[in-house]
Amino acid sequence: MTHCKNLLFDLGGVIMDIDRERCVRSFRRLGFEKAAEFLGDYGQQGPFGDIEAGRIDADAFHEIVSGLIPGGADDGRIDRAFNAFLVGIPVERLRALRELRRRYGIYLLSNTNEIMWRDRIDRAFRAEGLDITAYFDGIVTSFEAKSLKPSPEIFRYAAEHLGINPEETTFLDDSEANVAAARALGFGGLHVAPGREFTDILKENGL
Repeated sequence: MTHCKNLLFDLGGVIMDIDRERCVRSFRRLGFEKAAEFLGDYGQQGPFGDIEAGRIDADAFHEIVSGLIPGGADDGRIDRAFNAFLVGIPVERLRALRELRRRYGIYLLSNTNEIMWRDRIDRAFRAEGLDITAYFDGIVTSFEAKSLKPSPEIFRYAAEHLGINPEETTFLDDSEANVAAARALGFGGLHVAPGREFTDILKENGL
């Protein structure tokens, strides 16, 4: 950690609060009773995983998910249910990112999808009247990289795309499997356990 020049952040569960059960309940209200089988805290299955990995676009996702709901559902209702996964970002975390950016390169590596990214996530980062570029020097999303954590490919893609050296970069994630995958490729790694703040964990590790 003493040679750390960059901090590479996960989004959900680290910067943004999430609530899987709220999302599951929202889909069940649409009649999608098996939603819990597709939605996980650290990874998604079926069309939910496919849109995060960039294997399908939003139109294909809407069509597939609507087909899983008795009687179907329009795109807006599906998107609202999907976005229920995201709770929001406390303003103090946004301020902390800006403060950390004075001392480190600050980057984002997120398993996410184009629906959340262009709607709920975009709005959450505007809480201070700024946009997401005020908080990060570079961003990699899974749907654009067409790869998901914890695969080695997305970490290699991030290092190349962002121009960062893994040995000079500390990765923070709420999934222990993702942290282990990053460490195996030479990144520093810190696990942000549920209920913990990334600011406290950074201080505990001298960062």
